Amino acid sequence: MHTHAHDHESPAQTEGRLIRWASFYDALANILTLGQVGRLRQMTVDHALLQPGETLLDVGCGTGGVTIPAKLRVGEQGSAAGIDPSLEMIAIARRKAQRAGIKIDFRIGVIELLPFPDEVFDVVTASLMIHHLPGHLQVQGLAEIWRVLKPGGRILVADMTRPGASSHKRSLMTFPLHHRRGAQFDIEDLAKPLADARFEKTEQPGACFLTVGFLRAKKPGP
Repeated sequence: MHTHAHDHESPAQTEGRLIRWASFYDALANILTLGQVGRLRQMTVDHALLQPGETLLDVGCGTGGVTIPAKLRVGEQGSAAGIDPSLEMIAIARRKAQRAGIKIDFRIGVIELLPFPDEVFDVVTASLMIHHLPGHLQVQGLAEIWRVLKPGGRILVADMTRPGASSHKRSLMTFPLHHRRGAQFDIEDLAKPLADARFEKTEQPGACFLTVGFLRAKKPGP
């Protein structure tokens, strides 16, 4: 058994970008997605193929925008956890879950050192956070996700796509919310790191949402 202990009430140290302006995050995300942030989050849950009774980890959960609808999808027989390095984000996520009467294990944590035992989750989601990480942390993070996934478990990544004809829309969404790393990142570039981390059956489910694309892959197993 392999696990990483972490005092989840202490500030997390990471080389990835840390967003602390949590109180404005949801409002700004809604503006930058043209009022459709709820649709984006629901698409992420849908593409994760969540089923009642499954166990979910949402990495870089922010204010719980994906974690909460994901918990509703897995139901009372399932479970959901969310980690984020920002104390401010986790505080808001906890308040949201409490108001909704939903039990979710929100805690401070980083993708490169997940505070969970081996092989405990059916699904791991990472929404608009991988591009915040330098390359070596992306590699470490995928290895950690592999570790905590059960055999046959899956990962669903939602993140930025390469600039195209709508690059003006991309710049509006990327720079205020996701800084310059977002402008250099393309979700398709994760296909090789996922394969290097021993994930298989990598696919892009569905169409992009504005400048956000999706990748789903599976850990070999049943």
